Amino acid sequence: MRIPLDLPPGLNGDDTSFAEAGHWADGSNVRFRLGRAQVIGGWEALMASPLTGVCRTAFPWTDNAAVLTIGFGTHSKLQIWQGGALFDITPAAGFTAGAVDGAGSAGFGTGAYGVGGFGQPSATDYFPLTWSFAAWGQNLLASPRNQTIFAWTNAAASKAVALANAPANVTHMLVAPLNGGYQVFALGCNEEVSGVFNPLCIRHSSIRDNTQWSTTATGSTAREYVLTGGGRIVAARMSGPYMLVWTSDALFLGTFVGSLNQPWRFDRVGRNCGLIGPNAAVVVGQTAFWVSPDRQFYSYGVGGQPQAIPCPIRQAFADHLAASQGDKVVASSNGEYSEVRFDYPDGRDGFENSRYLALALSGTDAGAWHRGVIGRTAFVDAGPSLYPIGVTYDGRVYHHEKGHSADGQAFSWFIETADSYLDPDACLLVREIWPDFKDQQGPVTVTVAARRHPQDTAQIAVAPPMAAGDAKADILISGRLFKVTFSGASAPTGCRIGQPVFDATLAGRR
Repeated sequence: MRIPLDLPPGLNGDDTSFAEAGHWADGSNVRFRLGRAQVIGGWEALMASPLTGVCRTAFPWTDNAAVLTIGFGTHSKLQIWQGGALFDITPAAGFTAGAVDGAGSAGFGTGAYGVGGFGQPSATDYFPLTWSFAAWGQNLLASPRNQTIFAWTNAAASKAVALANAPANVTHMLVAPLNGGYQVFALGCNEEVSGVFNPLCIRHSSIRDNTQWSTTATGSTAREYVLTGGGRIVAARMSGPYMLVWTSDALFLGTFVGSLNQPWRFDRVGRNCGLIGPNAAVVVGQTAFWVSPDRQFYSYGVGGQPQAIPCPIRQAFADHLAASQGDKVVASSNGEYSEVRFDYPDGRDGFENSRYLALALSGTDAGAWHRGVIGRTAFVDAGPSLYPIGVTYDGRVYHHEKGHSADGQAFSWFIETADSYLDPDACLLVREIWPDFKDQQGPVTVTVAARRHPQDTAQIAVAPPMAAGDAKADILISGRLFKVTFSGASAPTGCRIGQPVFDATLAGRR
């Protein structure tokens, strides 16, 4: 008999293998496209020289001459790539190198003993140094977390300098585009009058003047706000004309109302759905996706409520996210494949980003999750760059979804089914595999594990690696429950898996 393997898109791995029968259960570096599994694209080096320090944020933009520039913020440097060369634009004054790893959370006991007011976050850094970037015209604004805002005027030989009159300590910075102008926002910053750092204070510059921060100066449109509730501001993103501001506990919606005394209004739209780290949120279209401190995935569209996203492979992420390293989580999008991706530090590998989860957003694959083992400390989608950009712990910068290798070297991938009955009433002997692969690059290995009942010890059979164009592979294994794994690790490597067929015959009723 001929038994085709035809499974719906998406990994389902949080239940027992037997309970997930009829689904893909596990995988690495294999996504779902138009209902079928296919190996992700490879990556190629953007530049020969590595960055200095551990990069947490990358930001591509174009200047007035349409020249692509990419900013990189590491724990020790601010660097830009432009015209094929790497330049160090680290501020000569006012910048302090930060930590590579996190040391705790913003709760009781954080920082040095006795430092700061009772119940307030300590001024001592407990987080890995991350950056927030924005373009002000063709110029770059960059803010290392808990330091001031720096400006770089698009001259490769110059250093970034502190933005005049900006708050001294800023948790997160962004530029809000308005009809007729722009404003720079400092979210979680020093209050104007007292100068005391308030983790829930928001200040913005005047429209079209990023050096005017006084709320009392003649003609100034700079203003100050303080969010209600507890916690601390973590980050913000623009969603169309709206601003989304996450605290460690809640989500606020910022709306430009144009009032002279209070041009922006901030309304809390959700609680218990805060943000785990400053890079852990991304906006696709006008929908935001993020990870909360309780390791849940959320989405939000303006006009609705924050919604938890079902994730049938969440358990391993929640169980193994490295303790105290949540600030390293990076959310990004992949417009080519309509995905959002979350890179994170998995405690099984250490304390640095080593794995990712990704969610398909549209089409026949909408709601399908996949995951992989690739270490990227920063990741950003294509546009204006031609390809997504990922950065490794040692500062190597790569274009992703380019080619079919790891910069000329092999990378590993696999996808595995749950245990399934090929015939619920009989024990079968599987004899051959007829592949259904498209765009195959390199050999593909098929492994079959067979058991007679769910608690039985599995018997393993590995078919000879199949090259592109092979008609079949011989294999000999019997059982009632079968688990099938497709894998590869070559340079180049890859394939799209259609409906492989297994040739089997009855081997008894027990």
